Amino acid sequence: MSSATSTTSLPSGLAVLTTFPDVLFIPEIIFGGLVWILVASSKVPLPILQGWVMFVSVFCFVMSTTLLCLDICGVHGGSSSWVTLDVICQETAALFYLSAAVLEAYYTYVVGLSTNPLVTAIYRENIAAVVFAFVATLMYVIHKVFSLLRWKSS
Repeated sequence: MSSATSTTSLPSGLAVLTTFPDVLFIPEIIFGGLVWILVASSKVPLPILQGWVMFVSVFCFVMSTTLLCLDICGVHGGSSSWVTLDVICQETAALFYLSAAVLEAYYTYVVGLSTNPLVTAIYRENIAAVVFAFVATLMYVIHKVFSLLRWKSS
């Protein structure tokens, strides 16, 4: 049951927190929340870029938290369609976060070209947001790959 390629039912209850790849919900939520906080706390001179990053971080944070809570509550009932839902959500989140991380990196590069001392604080926050966005992307990609393996075997 703890194997990603197991054909048995999905875990529920607190077993979700010890089963791979479901345990990856925790770092996804943590790193996604950090991106959300860092982007929300910075000034927004380019609202379209920052708006997309904010949307992605909030959307994925809420989606991962909801899926984790539903998994813990055992709403899936062992259904194989739940595995498909997990794959779709992880794929969507991975693509969204990759685009958001690249846009945030571009924005940070542009801000870094400024010599204004007020921009330096924004630059540091955005560097941290870029790092956490790429780490969150990596977590979603790993979760997606192992969810695909679980889906294929179900």
